[in-house]
Amino acid sequence: MKWLSYLTLLPLLIAASATAQPSLLYQDFTLLENRYYNTPAAQQDTREESNGNMEFPSPRSVMYKSMMIPGWGQIENRQIWKVPIIYGLFAGVGLYTNYLHNEYQDFRAAFYNSFPENDDLRFGPTPERLEGVNPGELQSNRNSLRNQRDFMFVVFGLAYGLNVLDAYVFAHMRSFDVSDDLSARTTVQPAIMASGNPGISISLSLFKK
Repeated sequence: MKWLSYLTLLPLLIAASATAQPSLLYQDFTLLENRYYNTPAAQQDTREESNGNMEFPSPRSVMYKSMMIPGWGQIENRQIWKVPIIYGLFAGVGLYTNYLHNEYQDFRAAFYNSFPENDDLRFGPTPERLEGVNPGELQSNRNSLRNQRDFMFVVFGLAYGLNVLDAYVFAHMRSFDVSDDLSARTTVQPAIMASGNPGISISLSLFKK
């Protein structure tokens, strides 16, 4: 009868063992994870990541600065050599726009004054170089110059937007190391999966040699 009582207790022992096993595994792997993250190498990686985030400016901050003052974002990104290019582009677009506007005013005045009934010089006197020119030609040039001048306003807006976009994109890319002096380190460590079961995680880290 003793062996019968043992057979009765055997299923209870198996159930208790099965219930306790995941808990033991979970505690063991958690201990290993904590032990890994408390190692000097892991702590050094954390410090390097923290220092890297503080070294580079926020992309959003760089974007706002470029919107307020063109070129400010490039200075924050340590690309001061781009500032003369940006202002040179603005100056070129501005000078050409001013030239087109002056030409448009001359042709507008000449076309308006080409009609005898318009003797009030509303848009100013006719330039000497445009006296005697056909009114149809004056009108065609006036309209063409006006369209070109208006288009240059669009170009100026695109140049301003390109300045902001360049600063914002480079601020995002600045933290990426693309030099040739790179090495890789693979780390394999125990981990707890989403389901609570033990598993293995693999990570690949890039760093300078």
